[in-house]
Amino acid sequence: MFKTILIANRGEIACRVAATARKLGIKTIAVYSDADAQSKHVVSCDVAVRIGPAAASDSYLKGEVILDVAKRYGAQAIHPGYGFLSENEGFALDCEKAGLTFVGPPAAAIAAMGSKAAAKSLMEKAGVPLVPGYHGEKQEPEFLRKQADAMGYPVLIKASAGGGGKGMRVVEASLDFEAALASCQRESRASFGDDRVLIERYLHKPRHIEIQVFADKHGQCIYLFERDCSIQRRHQKIIEEAPAPELSVDMRRAMGEAAVAAAQAVNYVGAGTVEFIVEPNGRFYFMEMNTRLQVEHPVTEMITGLDLVEWQLRVAAGEPLPLTQEQLQLTGHAIEARIYAENTEKGFLPSIGRLTHVEWPKHVEFTHGEVRLDAGVRDGDEISTYYDPMIAKLIVWGATREQARIRMQQALSQTQIVGVHTNVDFLSRVMDDEAFASADLDTGFIERRRSKLLPERMPASDFELACAIVAVVSEEYAERESDGSQVGHANDPWGMLDGWRLNGDYCRPFLWLDAESQRKASLLMAGQSKLLEIEGRRHEVSWQSQRRATGVHQLVLRWMGGQQAATVIKQDDRVDIFAQGQHVVLSMQDPLKQFASGETNAAGGLNAPMPGKIIALHVKAGQRVKKGDALIVMEAMKMEHVVFAPSEGVVKEVFFGLGEQVSEGLPLLELV
Repeated sequence: MFKTILIANRGEIACRVAATARKLGIKTIAVYSDADAQSKHVVSCDVAVRIGPAAASDSYLKGEVILDVAKRYGAQAIHPGYGFLSENEGFALDCEKAGLTFVGPPAAAIAAMGSKAAAKSLMEKAGVPLVPGYHGEKQEPEFLRKQADAMGYPVLIKASAGGGGKGMRVVEASLDFEAALASCQRESRASFGDDRVLIERYLHKPRHIEIQVFADKHGQCIYLFERDCSIQRRHQKIIEEAPAPELSVDMRRAMGEAAVAAAQAVNYVGAGTVEFIVEPNGRFYFMEMNTRLQVEHPVTEMITGLDLVEWQLRVAAGEPLPLTQEQLQLTGHAIEARIYAENTEKGFLPSIGRLTHVEWPKHVEFTHGEVRLDAGVRDGDEISTYYDPMIAKLIVWGATREQARIRMQQALSQTQIVGVHTNVDFLSRVMDDEAFASADLDTGFIERRRSKLLPERMPASDFELACAIVAVVSEEYAERESDGSQVGHANDPWGMLDGWRLNGDYCRPFLWLDAESQRKASLLMAGQSKLLEIEGRRHEVSWQSQRRATGVHQLVLRWMGGQQAATVIKQDDRVDIFAQGQHVVLSMQDPLKQFASGETNAAGGLNAPMPGKIIALHVKAGQRVKKGDALIVMEAMKMEHVVFAPSEGVVKEVFFGLGEQVSEGLPLLELV
């Protein structure tokens, strides 16, 4: 076994590999960019070495720099994690030339499966079923459109070198093909340095089921059952589960054997995943093979009781597979939810910022348990534009799928994140959805269930507004009590904190911004009685408030004949309320303060929906546009977003140029 390994990655996967290495007594070397100098993975390893600026192209993708660090610090092997250099055959070859073990498959296997088109040709020869489509080298746009026309719409354009949903577009009609192809090629070039594509028939209501395979250097290859990854947005997985619901024993065996045949066709070694698209009638087709550990590997670990990273290290060190196919056992059901920094109300756009408050449910880290958390962030860490917006993975296990689903509901309801938009509430709605509960799954699930999963935002309830008011008052009282200079003598009526007034009762008005709406409320105190008046409705209220940290209050409100609990975080004018599995954000408004600061909204402006870079400009000043015309294309975290014209008009001015970086909310152009 290795004595020292270098982990050529960041975030939760770097922490995950370090956890297993620590268990095996292996010393670990972390590498980090300037953006990650204070990150969790840096302190999770024995040694940490800076490798460059924040951009991945200047740090985590610098293979020669990483190899130099590995040699200088005495590593025998490099674990690439997933993403970055994990599927780069050139890097795998360079490791071999440097006398270092690449913890992954041989470079030839990576190369064979790295091109989707070439991989499909190989799979065809190996007898693995394929989706009808064009997988050739000819890439002229007109030729590709004709292939799509002949196939019949809808079709799916996919980056040949791609993965993770990047460089992928569904095209519904021939007229839309050219624009979709150009966008797909741009995204593919940015993500993989290769703009070749393939085209496939888009299947109706398919499921995405993948098989975990493992092979050693002694000719053994097995499959460790399957995962259902059908719940996706933007062709990227957000919920995975194992085993796949309602998959028969015979179909599991057939898909497993096809996956093993795919791996053996390229003399595979190590952990890999063979992904299939499965039609409702049970026919399955090869999609691609990911020649690395998958993000969703924990669900396989939870149902098998195995440590796949340990298997990777043992196989890379030359050991045989620890178990045979017959010795593998499947127990219970596991579900993983990927928690992303993204705004689900704005089309899942990435969100950046500092995590000012993070609280997880009771859990174990990177190992087996009823609730497991794989996270690479902590309180105070920053989600930046440079890397993937995933914050953490929440994984649960249950004896049955229904038990696992309920545990995930509970775990998500106990998850609190402040500082960025997250998809936690959205994931909760998926878990609550009757179609998900009955395992009515397909890759179009989110679009099909859009009205329930992405409903119009409801106004904050009276209870949530009450929590916000109580938290503000409680925080002010706590600050005054901690500052003796403002409190006065205990018998001094002017220093009392009970709302006493010389003439009349205490009445304090509040003005809140609730999404786009203003909400009015007042707190009234008369003797021992406290009343909340919210838009004409009066509620008698009392409360208990435990201040856990500055601005963080655990509340119990008694009103309307009962009591309810909530956690409220107040930071400046922003108040986050976590109650009954919901997260509501309110902003306390001060009209005088806003007027003094000159805050205004520019009429006719189109603002950046996310922080990112301008990668395409389709208009210029003086140009007339129609409603729905594409104006600007932005890129953030290697995903594209098109800004469309909200109405007909003339472009008066464009404020940014091609290649410029733009912060969220800044006006991009003026339309008159």
